[in-house]
Parts: sequence; C-alpha cells; structure tokens
Amino acid sequence: MDSYLGGDPEAATTSPWGPDDEIGRLNMMTPGRSAEVLARIDGSRVFDLAVTYEMGMPYWPVAGDPKYDIYMTHTPQGSVNEDLSGAGAKAHERHSYAGSAISMYSHTGTHLCSLSHIGLGGTFWNGWTAEKNLGSRAWNVGGVVPPILARGILLDVAALHGLDCLGDSHAITAAELDRCCERQGVAPAAGDVVLVRTGRMTRFEDPKAFIETPPGLGMGAAKALIEEHGAMCVGLDVGGEVLPPEEPGTFLPVHAYLLSKAGAPVFENLWLEDLAAAEAWEFAFLAAPLKLAGSTGMPVRPLAYALRN
Repeated sequence: MDSYLGGDPEAATTSPWGPDDEIGRLNMMTPGRSAEVLARIDGSRVFDLAVTYEMGMPYWPVAGDPKYDIYMTHTPQGSVNEDLSGAGAKAHERHSYAGSAISMYSHTGTHLCSLSHIGLGGTFWNGWTAEKNLGSRAWNVGGVVPPILARGILLDVAALHGLDCLGDSHAITAAELDRCCERQGVAPAAGDVVLVRTGRMTRFEDPKAFIETPPGLGMGAAKALIEEHGAMCVGLDVGGEVLPPEEPGTFLPVHAYLLSKAGAPVFENLWLEDLAAAEAWEFAFLAAPLKLAGSTGMPVRPLAYALRN
C-alpha cells in the first residue's frame, strides 16, 4: 500500500483508498487491529495526553490567528436582572443560570491536523483544491475522522540526550528515532500511532518559550516514520516540526509531506510527560477528535492505556 508514496515529491498524493477518501492513513485502522489492542488494555492505568484550555495558554500568533478566549454568556445575577431567557426573575432566583462560550484558532491546544491543513502547489491530499473543494467558510472535505484506537509507541528523544527538553530548533533525525527504539526496546509497526517527545511541554506555562523556535521532526525523521516504520499517524508534544524549517524559504514542509503527500494526520501539543515518567513506551492510544466538518484542525483529548503483555 505504501507504494503510493513514490512520484513527484512536490506533488500532493491521490489517495490509494479511493476518490472519496478523506482520512488517509487512518484507513489502516482495521476492526481486527483495534480489537487486538483493546483486548490487551490494562484499565488500571490511564494517561491523559491533552493540555488544559485556559486564558493565556500558548497559541499561534505569527499569522494573526486568534488566541483562546472564554467568556460568560449568562451569569446568575445577570439572569435575574436582565431575564434574557424570558423565564422571569423569580425563576432565576430559584434556578441560577450560568453559560459560557469559547473562541480560538482550531490549531490551539491538543488537536489533530486535518489533511486539508497544508498542501503542495495549491493541491491537498487526494486532489483537493480551493477551486473544487473550498466553500465560503470551510472546506467541503476533511474535518471528520473516525474514533482512533491503535497501538501507540512513545519515542523519547529528549531523554535520549539526557535532557528535560531539546534545544531550540533541534531537528530530530531518523537516526535519533532509531536510537530511541534501541534504547527503549520498542519497534514501531505498520498501523501504529507514533508519538515523539521533545520535552517542550516543560515550557508550556511560558507561551513565548513554548512557541518560538521549537524543536520537532526534521524531514528525514518524518519520512522514516511513514516509509520505514509504517506509522499510521504521528504526534508530538509541540507543533510537530522543527522551526525554522531545515530548508530556507519553505513553510511547514514536514506538515506538507505528512498531510498532503503521506495522508498521515498529525497530533500536536500532546502532554507526554506522564507517559515518559512512567516509561510507558507501548500503550493503547484512543482519541476521538471533534467532528468539525471542513475544519483544518480538530481539538481532541487523547488517552493512553497501559497494555498487558
């Protein structure tokens, strides 16, 4: 199946799963594989891989995207005073009413990048283009994926170097991933979700330190995960790829490869500190991204469960 990865490296890929495919390598997730992982789950140990959404959290300000905001739409006393619900002041004195709303860029916090996020030469995964597939407010493709249940592997590159966090703009190489596999005694297999720890989450409380010049996957490492190890999708504890890019004059080239060339959705801003501390290198990975039709990113709360041998 991975033969589709050949051809022009600067051209988006037509899906081998058919003209209507919108989920790419998530098609590798079969009922049999999922059932095998589910049967091995140790329910006594669960790891929450999501960050908390709160005011002041890191966001992507470079291109003017909105930060995370939360505000009250209804307050208990306001409901008594203004009666916006129409139920009457006495009703709200008895039944206090509070409501809230949020707004943010869809790539804020822990999220999954849709295959419509980054393209090559104006074309995205499976031949999607703005002319054919972009509506007035959203794509008419992407943004909805099935619940993900697969074997997960954690490769701790920061620990490989004896660091709590890789240095700024550290480009992770394929050789470093191989050394992690050897050190940790794990071997990613076809259909796995491979998570890579840079340690950048140790800087999450400082938005500037977290966002600027992050470490991440270099192109060689990204290609190795897909083409050599057969990963279904990948995830990191930061934005995914090294910035600035290894190749000058490019914009998120690793994303372009993973999304539009390989059809591999990317998890970003995962909380991997607890998994790493427990040295839980192999686990059941469960995630149900919000079903946001046409969105380029979907917030998600992934979970990892330890596996029985």
